[in-house]
Amino acid sequence: MCGIAGIIDFNTPNSTLINKLEFMGEILAHRGPDDNGVWVHDKLNVGFSHQRLSIIDLSKNGRQPMTDQSGNWIVFNGEIYNFKEIRKNFENELISDSDTEVILKAYHKWGKECLKHFRGMFSFAIWDESKQELFCARDHFGIKPFYFMQLKDGFYFASETKALLPFLKNIHPDLGALKDYITFQLCLGGKTMFRHINQLEAGHFMTISVSGTMIEKYWDVTFEPDFSRNEDSFIRELKEILKDSINENLISDVPIGAYLSGGYDSSAIASIANLSNNKNELIGFTGKFSKYGSRFDESSYAREVALNGKFEIKELEITSQDFLDNIQKVIYHLDYPVAGPGAFSQYMISEYASKHRKVVLGGQGGDEIFGGYTRYLIAYFEQCIKAAINGTSKNGDFVVTYESIIPNLQALKNYTPLLKQFWREGLFDDMNKRYFSLINRAPNLIGYVNWDMLEGYSSRKSFNEIFYGNNVKKESYLDLMTHFDFKTLLPGLLHVEDRMSMAHGLESRVPLMDRRLVELAAKMPADIKFKNGEMKYIFKKAIKESIPASIYNRKDKMGFPTPINNWFKNEAKELLFDVLGSKSSINRAYIDNQSLLKNIENEKDFGRNIWGAFSLELWFQTFVDNHKTFKS
Repeated sequence: MCGIAGIIDFNTPNSTLINKLEFMGEILAHRGPDDNGVWVHDKLNVGFSHQRLSIIDLSKNGRQPMTDQSGNWIVFNGEIYNFKEIRKNFENELISDSDTEVILKAYHKWGKECLKHFRGMFSFAIWDESKQELFCARDHFGIKPFYFMQLKDGFYFASETKALLPFLKNIHPDLGALKDYITFQLCLGGKTMFRHINQLEAGHFMTISVSGTMIEKYWDVTFEPDFSRNEDSFIRELKEILKDSINENLISDVPIGAYLSGGYDSSAIASIANLSNNKNELIGFTGKFSKYGSRFDESSYAREVALNGKFEIKELEITSQDFLDNIQKVIYHLDYPVAGPGAFSQYMISEYASKHRKVVLGGQGGDEIFGGYTRYLIAYFEQCIKAAINGTSKNGDFVVTYESIIPNLQALKNYTPLLKQFWREGLFDDMNKRYFSLINRAPNLIGYVNWDMLEGYSSRKSFNEIFYGNNVKKESYLDLMTHFDFKTLLPGLLHVEDRMSMAHGLESRVPLMDRRLVELAAKMPADIKFKNGEMKYIFKKAIKESIPASIYNRKDKMGFPTPINNWFKNEAKELLFDVLGSKSSINRAYIDNQSLLKNIENEKDFGRNIWGAFSLELWFQTFVDNHKTFKS
């Protein structure tokens, strides 16, 4: 795990290139505190910067930037979990035990086709001396970041946007991204909150040469249900892949830890990892807000998993003072605002874990792959009623019927307000319109946003293009919903996972983000994956023997909630008013923070609109108002 950066300019000699690269490295130093390096081409204006977090091959042989001695150079961030398997193709040619050298050799042997061989999380750039070309790639799911911008003086890339910002004369928000954020609290496609800066999307590679820049997709998940297989067949294969993926994620020359929430995903990963780890070194890490009662404290479940597996667990009590002391650091490390205050909690538990481990396993991805969000049940329930009324509930191979879904509706017990809002208008409308209304946050901000300034881009159009993608059949509502979240929400969550761990020089691995596992789930018919409307049905069946019965039977999974309402009403109220009531905030062009501030006192709960405005304003103050340009 590392921080990477680079610059390429085919036209203008630049004597300050090495100074720029060193400067970018200093900004990314938190991502790799163990070592650093800079390479500059001896003839061309091309160079790389690297910050190293040593996980595999701790020797100097693993240092980067790395060359293959034929003029090709690489900077790499991430882990290739199957690198030992790949290295058998050129065992006698290697001088290190690192996966970085394996990538270089694989590229030399297969070119861009090398990407078909990799399993893992990665972003890298390779200077191809023979082609005089830069080859850049990002992993299948976007676990590892890759940002870039094309300016008059060259092409720049980095692991975080903050390393690119000093080379922009002025910082302006990308209005399309801002509109996405207001609508979904995340950005769609390759947009970022910064104008001129984009991200290489998951499953894509790009080349940069004198001929120009080319971006191409090399992988995508395709939802093609296999109706020839039964439930037991899928469960057996799912178990095998899950165990193998976790074992691959345990490859490390340093001890391993695991985030532990007491939910299905993290409990299964930690339990299986503990059984596979013959060094008996696994430590679980959990956070809690016990002051606010059981609604904000799942530590008892986490302890039960650790006790069942007989491994150590460390618990962190997170306080309102932690929030006051760290929330600005959180926004800085995130680079742009994100949905919900959970990133703060992740920041605190990552800092705590980094004091004991350099690598942790996390459970991201399970909800998007296997259908774990309650909103899927809400949307499906409406469609089941519609099908029952129309007499079509028994038609097709994709149906979860009205009769079968009833026993699982108890999961909606705490969602009555959302159901009232959802069914207020548009009932029984098309599936895309109904799901859009479930995730659209914009109605809560009507009257607070200057929509006229955000015209010219349609978040709704972008939503439809993703929702009805060519890689997903339109008959399966579950596949349409999970596909959209897989393409949008999951990258946002992986963004948080990466930034909050790397803020403390901690490598976070996500075993559920395995290409084989994702492709298997995409083959599962909805009536198996989401049987009778039971969220994550097939995944729970596969892990049943690995976790305690009390975890398996849980109906109250919380998702690491943060008591932000309590804090904004009490200990953090002054901070909230200082941020939204500042002079710069009141004069903000796109958001009417003054009107929002006047209505705060009338709110029973400080919902996502308050958090969204608060974190957005902190972002403006951190990056836009305090922008500093690079001085050579």
